[in-house]
Amino acid sequence: MRKLFFMLILSVSVFSADLTLEIVKEVEKRPLISVEDASVSFSDGLNRKFFKMVLADLKVTSHFDVDESYKRASFDEGFDLASYAKNDLILRVKLDFDEFGNLYAAIKLFDMKKREMAFQKSYKIRGAERYPFLAHKIVCDVNDYTGAEPVDWMRRYVIFSKYTTAKNAQIVVSDYTLTYQKTVIRGGFNVFPKWGDKNQKTFYYTAYEDKPVLYRVNLYTGERKRILSSEGMVVCSDVSRDGKKLLITMAPRYQPDIYLFDTVSGELKRITKYPGIDVNGNFVENGSKVVFVSDRLGYPNIFAKKIGSVGVERLVYHGKNNSSCTAFGEYVVYSSRESDNEFGKNSFNLYLISTRSDYIRRLTATGVNQFPRFSIDGESVLYIKQFQNQSALGIIRLKYNKNYLYPLKAGKIQSIDW
Repeated sequence: MRKLFFMLILSVSVFSADLTLEIVKEVEKRPLISVEDASVSFSDGLNRKFFKMVLADLKVTSHFDVDESYKRASFDEGFDLASYAKNDLILRVKLDFDEFGNLYAAIKLFDMKKREMAFQKSYKIRGAERYPFLAHKIVCDVNDYTGAEPVDWMRRYVIFSKYTTAKNAQIVVSDYTLTYQKTVIRGGFNVFPKWGDKNQKTFYYTAYEDKPVLYRVNLYTGERKRILSSEGMVVCSDVSRDGKKLLITMAPRYQPDIYLFDTVSGELKRITKYPGIDVNGNFVENGSKVVFVSDRLGYPNIFAKKIGSVGVERLVYHGKNNSSCTAFGEYVVYSSRESDNEFGKNSFNLYLISTRSDYIRRLTATGVNQFPRFSIDGESVLYIKQFQNQSALGIIRLKYNKNYLYPLKAGKIQSIDW
């Protein structure tokens, strides 16, 4: 029975905002931007990797037309305006190390329409392996200059659990492209990481010891605190915006239900009371309601319940296996099984719905797409795509109907948060 519940929870995942996002029609001309590499060539090709990362980030914003050709320049020379007559922007980047060994980037952004320097700025970061975050910061600033909607989610860490060997899983912190990765928890079976605050200083995860234990960890000090344990399971599926409330799936008597935990008082309140399976709770509608996965229909589906009320509302009338979801405001993205192959692979696709209307939109078309997570601004969705024996992180830019994939080179992703 214990194994059964454990396998069921492994099949689900979650999170929590507001958007019947209309797809932006690409009728307005996006600014054309070219990038120049003004770095001294690195023996390991770091400057070329950095250049490619900047180009890739600019494309993922969906706010630019990007000239992908590789260009060289001296940082202090003038801009060759005749060569960029069709351009709107020219970004010049110089990568180097400072006297303390920090990776250093200096940039100049030239606005061709105004025929002037838009801005000049420098950045630094400790550790050359963290160069993706320098690129992400630069692109966020260039994007902000144009007045486009912010893409600050690029700066954030992704945290995920990665299967390594049988009964072993690590907790890893990365950038959204998986280029930078750092293992922060290793040894044993460690799963379901969840950020504990908006600044990403703490996170929760479940360790399977004598029985499942929920821990909170300070990412910067390494301090680890035991929060709860349960005989059946204990998983933190969502955290309130102020970090004071947790939605936890527990099965103290091998009966999984959703609980509300107050991190200040330590009070634990049971939210669902159903003689079946309720898992994967997410806050919606400013924390007044919980969206969760339940087998109340004889198969996994998405339901909602106001905190403190008795009634439960069915949200999804599509699919026969809707086993993972994420929420933001009044909107929910869920994964639905699209096939019913008993002996072969099944496909799972992602859908966006509203808790207050019949709005529904399909987000993926093929393959196995699961465990969605909204970005902090609700503009994008992160998810896991499984193919063959490999995992990838997918990014959906909701307003622009664009999808990007970043494969994990080793191991398999179990669950994610950002």
